Amino acid sequence: MNKYELLFILDNDASEETKQSIIDKISTIITSNEGTVDTLDKWGTRKLAYTINFKNEGYYVLVEFTAPAQVPAMIDRQIRITDEAVRCMIIRK
Repeated sequence: MNKYELLFILDNDASEETKQSIIDKISTIITSNEGTVDTLDKWGTRKLAYTINFKNEGYYVLVEFTAPAQVPAMIDRQIRITDEAVRCMIIRK
């Protein structure tokens, strides 16, 4: 089991229900693969450092979790196929 930190940015124009369902989906991936979500911190709307897809703001979410080595690849795949996701970064601590 390794400790990871995931920061992802969602489209700010998405509804609150959509944002929450994406966050729940990520948490479910972690817990269903014998991992634990240590902290989940919703930073909310913040200005992007540069324009991405003609957007200047995004909804930031930081998740610290402990999971087996194959889980970050699953999360990365899920975020990449989600239309509302703008960027993501997973770091092993």
